[in-house]
Amino acid sequence: MQSDLGAKFLSLPNHPIARGVKPYQIKDEWYFNMRFAPGLKGNESQKTEKLRFWPILLAAPSDKVRNGPYVYPKGPYPHIQQAKGRPEAMMWAVQHPNGASGFGFTGGHFHDNWSNDDYRKVVLNAIVWTAGVEVPSAGVVATVTPADLNANLDPKPPRKKTN
Repeated sequence: MQSDLGAKFLSLPNHPIARGVKPYQIKDEWYFNMRFAPGLKGNESQKTEKLRFWPILLAAPSDKVRNGPYVYPKGPYPHIQQAKGRPEAMMWAVQHPNGASGFGFTGGHFHDNWSNDDYRKVVLNAIVWTAGVEVPSAGVVATVTPADLNANLDPKPPRKKTN
């Protein structure tokens, strides 16, 4: 379930990308109602002739988010309203029969989110898995201090006033 505080990832699949990742909640500019290859629902593991698909991070956007106040032109949109309560994949993995693999992730919009161990770990695990390397049983462990996180930020100019 997603609240205004962000997506709640309450359970994780049995997949190498989820190794060592605990359920967590985090605010991001999550995209949902994604369109996947024909025949893929996007919110359940599936195997087709062309690929294997796993949703990794699933959450149901709140009704407030589904109403579309953050999009232009402003929602709500009927096709999004019809899916109220449906869990949405916000990270997924694919693997082709030839072994090629990849992942999609709709997060990554707020820099400070990288300080969350589980957020960081699931992305690092996905990179390692996509590279064809075995993901450790506890997942990829990488610590980041606040100083590390802020070390190379560019100074931002003051925001322009809007009328």
